[in-house]
Amino acid sequence: MKKSFFCRFSGKAIFRLGPLLLAGAMLSTFLLGGCGKTPDLPQETQAARTAAPLVDFSALEPLEVTPSVEPYSVDAELSQIVNLDQFYLSDEKKELLHQNLFLVEDWGGDEFFSIYDMNRYSQLPSFVTVDSLIHTYHLYYSLLMNRTEKNYLSGQLKQLSLTMLEGAESQYQALKGSAWEEAALRAVAFFGVGARLQDASAPVPDYAASLVETELSRVRAAGGIDTCSVTGEYMDYTQFIPRGYYEGDPVLEDYFRAMMWYGQVNFAQKTDTLTRTALLITLALGQDSQAWEEIYRVTGFFAGASDDLGYYEYAGAAAQAFGGLPAPEDLPGKESGYQAFLSLIKELEGPSINSVPVWDSDASSQEVMESVKGFRFMGQRSTPDGAILQQLVYRAVEETPQKEQRLLPDVLDLPAALGSDAALDLLEEQGETRYPNYLEQMEMVRQGMTAQPLEFWGSSLSSGWLYTLLPVLTPRGEGYPSYMTGEQWQRKNLETFAGSYTELKHDTVLYAKQVMGEMGGGPKPEIDDRGYVDPQMEVYQRLELLCRQTAQGLKELGMLEEQEEENLNRLAQLSQSLAIISQKELENQPLTQEEYELILGYGGTLEHFWMEAVKDRANTDYYDPKEIPASLVTDLATDPNGQVLQLANGYVDQVLVVVPVDGTLRLAVGAVFDFYQFTGPLDERMTDSQWRQLLGQWVDESGWYNPGTLPEKPWWTRDYRVTE
Repeated sequence: MKKSFFCRFSGKAIFRLGPLLLAGAMLSTFLLGGCGKTPDLPQETQAARTAAPLVDFSALEPLEVTPSVEPYSVDAELSQIVNLDQFYLSDEKKELLHQNLFLVEDWGGDEFFSIYDMNRYSQLPSFVTVDSLIHTYHLYYSLLMNRTEKNYLSGQLKQLSLTMLEGAESQYQALKGSAWEEAALRAVAFFGVGARLQDASAPVPDYAASLVETELSRVRAAGGIDTCSVTGEYMDYTQFIPRGYYEGDPVLEDYFRAMMWYGQVNFAQKTDTLTRTALLITLALGQDSQAWEEIYRVTGFFAGASDDLGYYEYAGAAAQAFGGLPAPEDLPGKESGYQAFLSLIKELEGPSINSVPVWDSDASSQEVMESVKGFRFMGQRSTPDGAILQQLVYRAVEETPQKEQRLLPDVLDLPAALGSDAALDLLEEQGETRYPNYLEQMEMVRQGMTAQPLEFWGSSLSSGWLYTLLPVLTPRGEGYPSYMTGEQWQRKNLETFAGSYTELKHDTVLYAKQVMGEMGGGPKPEIDDRGYVDPQMEVYQRLELLCRQTAQGLKELGMLEEQEEENLNRLAQLSQSLAIISQKELENQPLTQEEYELILGYGGTLEHFWMEAVKDRANTDYYDPKEIPASLVTDLATDPNGQVLQLANGYVDQVLVVVPVDGTLRLAVGAVFDFYQFTGPLDERMTDSQWRQLLGQWVDESGWYNPGTLPEKPWWTRDYRVTE
């Protein structure tokens, strides 16, 4: 009988961001309707839980604005556009501009700044997009994570593994011949695998060598779902395929596999031996948790905290049950303390996101969640988007009368849950609301997200990134430029949201737990090439604050170089300037010559940021955008029956927009995301290299450019894109 896996989680929604994130309890309350019991923690671990810096969005001082742009339109011949003779426009393009006042077309750009540089040389007005600016933040987020992991965390994790392996061996020798021997052996094997993933010469005792070698071969093969020999539980080994920016760097690939190992292996409470192993790991870590806490604190600042039970919870429960953390050798004589420990950890709430493959059975959702509740050494991070998407797939969403199960989410689920009626309408048109209680689940999540305070969004850089994007989902009406007020611009903004969200998930692919389905100068201007900023004032203000507090937080952690601090502050200053320009545009105030120069030189500014962000990865002194392009791919969710949901950005596209400048209408040109969503085989999680080869952007193994057949773009992007 073939085993069928599916996404499992409690119908009683759970979200607990865990250590570091006080705001996590807020979302927990809305999903749970209450919070689970948590044993009292030792004073030092209580302090560590709140040590991570937060992004304080309450420090933001919104600009006041009364949108006052007069409505405008163009006829079928576009006769109102003063610079029409600068463009060759087909009949299809003219019709799209007539209907929507904008269009998006393929341009084949490798990076966003290229389009703006071309505008300057061609004396075309530039249209500054949210896409281009938020992409620049992605470049720095990725750079800072990359450097932090390679220069600091990789070495710390390697040493932590060796220290924990040594401690586990000591425990094994002390407990040999007792009821704790098997648990101690599993702890030795667990840390033996972690150590060997970063150091092939790490010493592993003979008695654990077989277990270690079995797991190492499975991790490196990354072939599919199999039983983990350390825990006896199912595990998705395809998660160990190095992807994102980790791909191709030996140090980061080793770090990726080791950190993924520590995040994926679950010591489930349902098995006594695994619970004993978890307690032994907790006791070993309790001897000196500084290195672990440092890694956890830094990664938590970027990606958020784990929603799995871990050291903080188990240490608190052990201290309460035993009257202090016991010595491992004393455990055989403290059975009553162990039973008290079991009672305490059973009261703890389990994770909000299930990443464990579960064999389909007649068990209830609650029973399944109880079965996967357990301890993880360095649990992957629960994120707001992950918790939302988990509530919009099976079993939280019921199967149809035809036995259809929604095993994978859709990227539109997230903006819909965050309040976008346009996204929800598209989901309904797409047929997603055919699942019996999908709309009820969506409404529950919407209400909960609406109630979240600013502290929730400031709990990590990744959640701050999402918060920065939220204003693009807001419909615009009277007083805004006319291109912004139509249905198609809302859809284009959904693609902006999806493209930036793809970059966020790409950058945090290692840490974020997946849902498992349970300037050079141009010629002297001779024509009027004054441009326009897409007036998304709130986005620019939020990004300014996010940049400044990214720099501040990493500086406090001692992990920010002076040059990167300067660049982040410059990006913050650029965001502030774009917010002020947006305010002026919306209130029909004239821009200064300096502000028009900023728009004119926008491409050179972006190019500077790009060069600073990619210089560590360039193979030559000459930085070619094709070598390090904006295109990328990531996986968002897993249906363990054999599919993964993939998000990707292709070549940079071009947007033409009819904008008002100083009493005239003109076409301005900007750069936007080219977003894709598709499914692929579980054991073929696509990497950036493979995606870029499919695009024909990079050479394949034969040394030639051989573009393949791209997946279809989302259907809802068609009505504003040129198809010729």
